[in-house]
Amino acid sequence: MAASDVIEQQEQPWNRRRLRSTNERLLLDRLRNAGAASRAQLARETGLSKPTVSSALASLETAGLVHEVGTLAPERGRTAVLYAPDPAAGYALGVDIGRGWLRVAVVDLDGTVVSRSDVRNRARASAALADLVVDTARQVIADSGVDPAEVVHGVVGTPGVYDEKQRRVRYAMHLPGWGRAGLVDRMREELGVPLEVHNDANLAALGEYTYGVGTGSRLFAYILIGTGLGMGVVSEGRLFTGAHGLAGEIGFLPWPGRHKPERLEDAVSGVAVVEAAREFGMSGQLTAKAVFDAARRGHPAALRAVELEGERIAHTVAAAAAVLDPDLVVLGGGVGHSVDLLLGPVQEHVRALTPLRPRIAPSRLGEDAVLLGAVATALDTARDLVFERRTTGA
Repeated sequence: MAASDVIEQQEQPWNRRRLRSTNERLLLDRLRNAGAASRAQLARETGLSKPTVSSALASLETAGLVHEVGTLAPERGRTAVLYAPDPAAGYALGVDIGRGWLRVAVVDLDGTVVSRSDVRNRARASAALADLVVDTARQVIADSGVDPAEVVHGVVGTPGVYDEKQRRVRYAMHLPGWGRAGLVDRMREELGVPLEVHNDANLAALGEYTYGVGTGSRLFAYILIGTGLGMGVVSEGRLFTGAHGLAGEIGFLPWPGRHKPERLEDAVSGVAVVEAAREFGMSGQLTAKAVFDAARRGHPAALRAVELEGERIAHTVAAAAAVLDPDLVVLGGGVGHSVDLLLGPVQEHVRALTPLRPRIAPSRLGEDAVLLGAVATALDTARDLVFERRTTGA
């Protein structure tokens, strides 16, 4: 007797509701993961009987969790109705807080963006940044036309690490005052949306795994190179965050600076690119982007700065390879956008530094990696919450 038949035949009153819920969730997950299907197809693939499938689908449809999306006319037999999850059953919020930009998106349960806003982060104080997050998120929700009560969960990506016990962000060196206690609680209260807070590099790694070049990787490291330096590690589809959530904070690794010991973040970042370019003779109002653009035009000082940055990134990759043995290292963030210039030097220096040579690739998601990681993480929880609310009436 199949396990599913045992489930269907158990009649104890105490577990009938649980069994119905289990069957409904099984069908909903199948539809979400593999696409629209008919009753007969679902029965074949799940092992549930056709009456059980019909009853579960009827309950899901009544709850607003699935809907009819078309029909399938087989060569023989009756035309079958196709069912799929209803993406409008609930919504999730994703937020990416960076030093230069704030990115906010609302997505439906299929992960489709229904509203988004990218705004310059001109806040010069932590309270102003919290206000900017709340105001932007409210506007994005309003622009989506979604009832705010239907936005059931949100995830915020930020530099640093959120300390759940102290209820504050730690180690966000490039966002002055962002470590003040109470800021996250204030955003939760003013938005009225449950918010999780995660490290931006970790979310970028999850985004790259879910939507980008990391898909299918057994273990990969995402190195986020921008204003600062961070790393997210995904193993078998799950984040590795360490005992205290600090795994991947490679910016704190020591680095032998030219004049005094430094942190690795001081050597591998957009600021480091600009400083190197100045030392090699460039002048004027410089940004990392300006240096890379000049290198593409063949500017000697810019080319030297890019070569040096490639060497330093190679040290970062070599360290990650030695500790983690990843099959893939993804370069992302602001500096990672210039992988067309950096990839050659990085690979060359990695070959000289270590016999350990993981595949190195640019981020496929670019500046959207953190936001898409926030969205993917928020969706996992939002789907569970929506299912529970609509099937239990909670």
